[in-house]
Amino acid sequence: MTISNLSMLTDLYEFSMANGYVKSDPEQKAAFDIFFRSVPDHGSFVISAGLQLVIEELQNLHFDKNDLEYLRSLKMYSEDFIDYLKDIRFACDIWAVKEGTPVFPQEPVLTVFGPLIQAQLLETFLLNTLNHQSLIATKARRITYAAGKRPVMEFGARRAQGASAAVWGSRAAVIGGCSSTSNVFAAKKFSIPAAGTMAHAWIEAFPSESAAFEKWAELYPDNAYLLVDTYDVLNSGLPNAIKVFDKLKKQGRHNFGIRIDSGDLTALSKKARRILDQAGFPEAKITVSNALDEDIIKSLLSEKAPIDNFGVGDKLITSASSPVLGGVYKLSLIENEHGSFPKMKISDSQAKLTLPGLKTFYRLYRKDDGSAFADLIALAGQKVSERIEVIDADPLATKRRILLENFNIKQVPQKIFEQGKKVYQNGSVDDIKAYSKQQLAQLPPETQRLKNPTFYPVYLTLELSSMQEELLSQAKG
Repeated sequence: MTISNLSMLTDLYEFSMANGYVKSDPEQKAAFDIFFRSVPDHGSFVISAGLQLVIEELQNLHFDKNDLEYLRSLKMYSEDFIDYLKDIRFACDIWAVKEGTPVFPQEPVLTVFGPLIQAQLLETFLLNTLNHQSLIATKARRITYAAGKRPVMEFGARRAQGASAAVWGSRAAVIGGCSSTSNVFAAKKFSIPAAGTMAHAWIEAFPSESAAFEKWAELYPDNAYLLVDTYDVLNSGLPNAIKVFDKLKKQGRHNFGIRIDSGDLTALSKKARRILDQAGFPEAKITVSNALDEDIIKSLLSEKAPIDNFGVGDKLITSASSPVLGGVYKLSLIENEHGSFPKMKISDSQAKLTLPGLKTFYRLYRKDDGSAFADLIALAGQKVSERIEVIDADPLATKRRILLENFNIKQVPQKIFEQGKKVYQNGSVDDIKAYSKQQLAQLPPETQRLKNPTFYPVYLTLELSSMQEELLSQAKG
C-alpha cells in the first residue's frame, strides 16, 4: 500500500508496443474491451468490483523522473517515447458497469477508447484491478448467499496476498455482501464497519480463562464476545463465559456472545445454544470461524447449527477454491486517418473468438414483473427495438437465432471518463452493496444457486454477429 503511483504497474511488452506506436502512427485511436469467458466456482455470474481504484489511478496517470530514468536505462525505447510519457495526460473515454453489478461471460465489463498508446499501457493495471476485486466480490456473494440473513465478517487480512490485496479485498468482500471487516485499515479507508473479538493469546496471557474473560468484559462491556475454545468449549470456556454474561446482564448489558474457532462446529454450537438458553441467556450470540467457505456454511446450516454470525478469512480473501478470474483485454477497433476499422481475435476455437467494434450491452426485463431474463450485446449507437431477432452468444447453443419481444431495456455500462475527464461519481461501499443486492434480486433465482446454476442467456444483435462473421470470413479468405 506504499505505492503512490501505479502507472508503472505494466508488463514490459505494453511499453514496447506503445514505443512502437509512437514510431508508426502516434495519432491512432483504439477501443479495447475487458470481459471474461468463464465464472469462478462454476457459478453463472461475476460481481463487478474495482472501479473505484481504476478511477483514482487514472486520474493520477503520470510518469515521474525516476520512472523515466529507469525506462531510459533499459536502452529499448526512443527519446520520442520517453518525451511522450513525460508529458502524458490521460485522454481516453471509458465506459464500465457499476460496481456490484452481476455480469456474465462475453459482456464488456469495461471499454477503453482513446489514443492507442495510452489504451495499450492501461491493460495490465486494469486487468489486475478488476480481476482481483471482482473475484473477491464474487466469492463473498457465494459465501453470504450460503449464510442467508446471518452476518458474515471478513477476517482475511493475515492470509491475503499482500497489503493491497487485503485492503481492496476487504472492500470487495463488503460489496459482495459481507457485513464488516476485521481489517482496520480498510474499515477506516472505506467507512466499513470494523468487527472482531479476541485471539487465543489474550486468554493465554492471563492466569486463568475466567480472569481473561472478566477483564475483556470490563474493557468492552457492550461488545463482550468471548472466544471459548482455547482450552475446552463445554467444560471451561462456556461456564466461564456464562459467569461473565450474568454480571453483564445485571448491569443492563445485552450485547454479548461466544465465538468457537475449532472442533465440530455443528455439535458444539448446538450444545452451547442449549446451555446458554438454560442459563437464561437466549440473547447471547454464537459466532463461528475456522477455515469456513460457502460449502461448509451451507453444511452447518443444513444440520440446523444454531449459528448467528460467521467469520470467514482465507477461503474468502484468496477465493481459495477458484483463485483466478480470467478477464482479458482485447482490441476491438482501430481508428485512424483512413477511417474506423473493427478488429477481432481469430481462433480455431469458436469460444475464443472476440467481438469486434465499439460495443455496449443491455439488460432486458419482463414487463409484467420487472425481472431480468437476458442480456443483449450490441454495437454502440445501435437502436434496439422491443421486437428483435438476436443470436445466442454461446457458440455451443443448439438454437442460436431467437426472437425477443415485449420487454423493457436498460443500458448497463455507464460513461466514466470522457476524454480523460471523470464524468461519473462512484457511490459509497454501503450504496454499492445495496445496489448489488437489488440487482441480484432481479435475476432468476435459479441462476444464483451455488451448485449447477441455470446459465443466464446473453445474446448478440444480428448486426454485431454479422460483423464478426464477416471479419472471420475475411481472415479465412
